[in-house]
Amino acid sequence: MLEAIFELFVPLVVASIIDRGIGDGDVSYILSRGGILFLLALVGMVWAITAQYFAAKAATGFASGLRRALFSHVQSLSFADLDQIGTSTLITRTTSDILKTQNAVNLFLRLFLRSPFIVIGAIVMAFFVDAKTAVVFVVTIPLLFVVVLLFMGLTAPLYQKVQAKLDDLTLSTKEALGGARVIRAFRREEREQAEFEEENGVYYRLQLLAGRISSLMNPLTLVIVNLGTVAILWFGARQVDGGIMTQGQVVALVNYMAQILVELVKLANLIVTLTKGLASADRVADVLEIQPSQEKEATADASSDAFSGAPEVVFSHVSFRYPQASADTLTDIDFSAKEGETIGIIGGTGVGKSTLVQLIPRFYDATDGRVIVDGQDTKEGAIPVLRQKIGMVPQHSVLFQGTIRENLQFGKEDATDGEIWEALRIAQAEEFVRQKEGGLDFAVAEGGTNLSGGQKQRLAIARALVRKPGILILDDAMSALDLATDAALRKALEEINPRPLTFLVSQRISTLMKADRILVLDDGELVAQGSHEELLASCALYREIHASQTEEGGNHDAA
Repeated sequence: MLEAIFELFVPLVVASIIDRGIGDGDVSYILSRGGILFLLALVGMVWAITAQYFAAKAATGFASGLRRALFSHVQSLSFADLDQIGTSTLITRTTSDILKTQNAVNLFLRLFLRSPFIVIGAIVMAFFVDAKTAVVFVVTIPLLFVVVLLFMGLTAPLYQKVQAKLDDLTLSTKEALGGARVIRAFRREEREQAEFEEENGVYYRLQLLAGRISSLMNPLTLVIVNLGTVAILWFGARQVDGGIMTQGQVVALVNYMAQILVELVKLANLIVTLTKGLASADRVADVLEIQPSQEKEATADASSDAFSGAPEVVFSHVSFRYPQASADTLTDIDFSAKEGETIGIIGGTGVGKSTLVQLIPRFYDATDGRVIVDGQDTKEGAIPVLRQKIGMVPQHSVLFQGTIRENLQFGKEDATDGEIWEALRIAQAEEFVRQKEGGLDFAVAEGGTNLSGGQKQRLAIARALVRKPGILILDDAMSALDLATDAALRKALEEINPRPLTFLVSQRISTLMKADRILVLDDGELVAQGSHEELLASCALYREIHASQTEEGGNHDAA
């Protein structure tokens, strides 16, 4: 406001220089008023820099807080919620969309007060100079605002489409980078390139369309304002010719129109940026407004006594269906497992083995039935307490950029080096870690790309073991291990004291043979359970799997 006020005085000072200083040939008057102009410019610049600094600081702080809030909210969502939203759109909304809202807030704070104030102030000052000629302003300004609102209405939906298409482009890029090895192995580079070009082309054309429409706003406002300037000069010239106005007053009115022109050009750019920012803000708000399906339980008191008993898991007639799926993935699963037991889970591909074990830490909620851990329904207890009791190694071993020590401390934040080495020993990873340069300080690359598949799996197992869990879930976590390492690892797990309740998902019967009980799944149903010998005698599907893995079947896994 102060910056704008000082700017509005400038045309009046210029008018006085023309009418009195130049008109009377008074050099000292010209110099004194020139000094005032310099002072107005200097003070205005100080306020402008101050305003810009705090606008930038506020916008950056806003974006930082919003990004933090969005990331925190996403962390509170269940796996079902995340599956429904999609990873690529979350990445876009956390980065590109929030950046656009940051730019919008910055320009809004900087210009939304200043520009309208100067426009309105210039009109008021124009009436102060000459009321009749100032009528030109009354006609010009509303016309300009109609143009601005029209363009805002046209471009807002377009920018939403642009951001939605950016989601598709991000997904395409993410999949191409993540599956680079597969793409090259099957020589699909040209096809992937073509698909990317198509996505990129659509995104480009949408941006171009939105940009072309937005770019028309500046020339249209310039035409209207310049026509207004011509009208002022025409009316002003007649007033000067009639002795009603002075030349300085005409120049002052032209300067006020020029100020309005500059501010409206800025305002037009602000509207474009605001339109983009509002479209992005809506997309961020859509995610923030999603109510976590497990919100009440996720925020339950972590000091609760729930899940404090001896490790025990009960599936009571559990069925599960993924969101938007047409059929159940699991149907009427019913079994119980107690402390110290090792439960093997086997079956064909896609029968629901991983889904079953993901219900234990409540990554998903059962559609029907109850999952009970330590006598407590998982839907009724505090999720942090439940997961603190569980050590899980998912199907795909995920390691993070950092040291081996930092990766294992994901399992237990305050784990000592002694506890880490013990977990590595059980996981059969101690030897190769000691051989790495730096040992526990060896730097793991993003995604663990500088480690083999077997090494990543063993580190993931050690990460689960370091927290000494009551329940240990190994979801096909030994698939990359050779038979000797697999056997050594199973033997080490049996020697843990006290032994955790262990769920062992595997395709290899040799891995499950010594389990206390093996669950056989087929098409989402629990068709049989028992020891290796019992299942060989009673379950045709188990015998079929066993036969396919014996020496006659060309595989020695079960030998």
